[in-house]
Amino acid sequence: MLANAAKRAASSQTARYATYAPLPEKNCTAITPPYKKLIQTLDYVRTVLNRPLTLSEKILYSHIHNPEASLQNGLVRGETYLQLSPERVAMQDASAQMALLQFMSAGLDRTAVPSSIHCDHLIQAIDGAKSDLERSIVSNKEVFDFLESAGRKYGIEFWKPGSGIIHQIVLENYAAPGMLMLGTDSHTPNAGGLGMLAIGVGGADAVDAMTGTPWELKAPQVVGINLTGKLNGWATPKDLILHVAGLLSVRGGTGRILEYFGEGVENQSCTGLATISNMGAEVGATTSTFPYSAHMGAYLRATGRAPVARAADEAAAQGFLSPDEGAEYDEVININLSNLEPNINGPFTPDLATPLSKFASFVKEQGWNDKLSASLIGSCTNSSYEDMTSVADLARQAKAVGLTTKVPFLCTPGSEQIRATIERDNVTETLESIGATVLANACGPCIGQWKRKDQTEEENAILTSFNRNFKSRNDGNKNTMNFLASPTIVTAMAFAGKLSFNPMTDSIPLPSGESFKFSAPAGQDLPLSGFTPGDMSYYPATTPEPQPETEVVIKKDSQRLELLEPFSSPFSGSGPFEFTDLKVLMRVRGKCTTDHISAAGPWLKYKGHLTNISENLLITALNDEGGEMNVAVDYEAGKEPVKDTIPGVAKRLKSRQQSWALVVDDNYGEGSAREHAALQPRFYGCSMILARSFARIHETNLKKQGVLPLWFADKADYGRIGAGDTVETIGLDALLKEQTQDALVDIKVTRRSGETFTIKARHTMSSDQLKWLRAGSALNHIRASMTS
Repeated sequence: MLANAAKRAASSQTARYATYAPLPEKNCTAITPPYKKLIQTLDYVRTVLNRPLTLSEKILYSHIHNPEASLQNGLVRGETYLQLSPERVAMQDASAQMALLQFMSAGLDRTAVPSSIHCDHLIQAIDGAKSDLERSIVSNKEVFDFLESAGRKYGIEFWKPGSGIIHQIVLENYAAPGMLMLGTDSHTPNAGGLGMLAIGVGGADAVDAMTGTPWELKAPQVVGINLTGKLNGWATPKDLILHVAGLLSVRGGTGRILEYFGEGVENQSCTGLATISNMGAEVGATTSTFPYSAHMGAYLRATGRAPVARAADEAAAQGFLSPDEGAEYDEVININLSNLEPNINGPFTPDLATPLSKFASFVKEQGWNDKLSASLIGSCTNSSYEDMTSVADLARQAKAVGLTTKVPFLCTPGSEQIRATIERDNVTETLESIGATVLANACGPCIGQWKRKDQTEEENAILTSFNRNFKSRNDGNKNTMNFLASPTIVTAMAFAGKLSFNPMTDSIPLPSGESFKFSAPAGQDLPLSGFTPGDMSYYPATTPEPQPETEVVIKKDSQRLELLEPFSSPFSGSGPFEFTDLKVLMRVRGKCTTDHISAAGPWLKYKGHLTNISENLLITALNDEGGEMNVAVDYEAGKEPVKDTIPGVAKRLKSRQQSWALVVDDNYGEGSAREHAALQPRFYGCSMILARSFARIHETNLKKQGVLPLWFADKADYGRIGAGDTVETIGLDALLKEQTQDALVDIKVTRRSGETFTIKARHTMSSDQLKWLRAGSALNHIRASMTS
């Protein structure tokens, strides 16, 4: 057997602590958290709580708006609603359109907190970086012009197409230990790799921060994950979070922050920690974070943010950036990193975790074809310098014995800074020499922006280093099975072309008759020659001043952008404030993610046009009454039932001004932060959704848009309500008039047969959220408050 062709110059441990050259020091005034003020606020909170605090609590509670008023009745994790003051907002181009349209209607001349726009979602992967970027700039010019002009008018930093993926750019430029920020993308928690709380939200939540309105969040529970030992061999930070996803499931983190601690944290690079926090979104976690470490300080200095590192060092010395001794967690999970092996998760759900040593047997048991059809690395989860140099090490090993990849191998750099740095350091050349296609600095295939020319309908398997693998997500083919793994496992298996290949134990036959076995890869967490920023024309001006004379560009009769009309309130006068005569559109069966509710891929072009994008409402959802996809029935009184698509029936109900409700299953709205999944049903007249349970972000998005989310008190009641039934609330009036704080609402159901019965449903509305409902939307309430 051939040994590894090229011996490494240094071990991974040596590489990790090697000397590097930092970028020139930046002006960090706008990105350094106000540690003195935060610590003062926290000191007051301590007098109220009188107990040791977790790191998550320290960061979150130090951002409470007016703590004296907010904490009058104490603070209970999992129960108390907090009014918070985030320090920053970041928006990706697909979600920024609706967020900015909402912000514009508030009538302000600038944002209340520093904000940024990142053009990364609208760039489709077809041929390669240069042509894909050029084509996407032309095809999306109307949207990019709108975003750039809105950024200029309101003083928002605008990162041009080609600059990179929002989460990598935030980590490289804005993230800081102890900060609280919001982002209009579910993987915003990626910035938690720098010891902060970064929370994914819908656009309406971002508008709260941008207008200076306190942002509301129920105080999350805190899960402590105690890391001992040290990763070794092929195990990576990605394998840790894949393992955690298997432990917790896609619902296990809902309403909770994942806080990692222990000796195992100290051994992880900053970008490795970002990978872990990024994928915390897949278990429904509010966010994830880590205590401040030497690796975080090193990353800040390497990216030109030494002033932030110095300020963080001082805050850490005061105990602000680590948990108190004796802090109590709602749950503790112990993981010995020394025993962790690579995991592969999927297909079709990110929590189906299989250890690599058992994956070949798993594939065989399922009867799947062993053939791999494509390997893809990069995305916001795994596109750091360390990731890219690790896979380049494997590429050099393979190249030395004459191997090239047996399947298409696509690589996505996370940012222009990463692209330029790996190109300078010959990583790109190494990857291309073994068959890789390097894509644009953008989301690409991870979010469905992949114009795939093969496997359009056939069952096939791909391996990716992405974070999410719902059916049809990547290439539009419902039969494509996406298995999630570390970039090094994805790369190694591309050379074998088989799912059953285990690079830790298996060899690849060579034409010579000999065989080749990979050695465990080694990467470099920070470049020895420092980062290079690349093409600075992609970068924005730092902390730009608003230019109020700028006209925000929206073409007349545009099919891509549409000014928003405020939703009307269903309540007027003095009441009674009850929902009556709501028709049930359908009962949705099983897993229904935001991808099911509002598909991405080709629909991304309509993210700024509510009328057009609403045409995709629930088009991949299953109707529980019959099991068909995208099928619903309109049971109009006195007429024959009409079978149609789901958006077709929704439009029929809207045309006759019939408000309606949905009945849905567990963890409804799992997945991305896209608020279109709330806007679209509201646009068509949805007033209420009855669920076995909701995902956190989606439930909040529904509340923001004036849709009442209710949880079945008895989950068995899900099956008792069907399409065409009528539902009405009993007790909502007292809630809206603040005459009661009862968490239960009665729902009277009238079946199509005429049978009636009443069930109990639970709400999670705070007093402010009830005001949103009464006003018709949160934005209506904010606008009215500003006017008054």
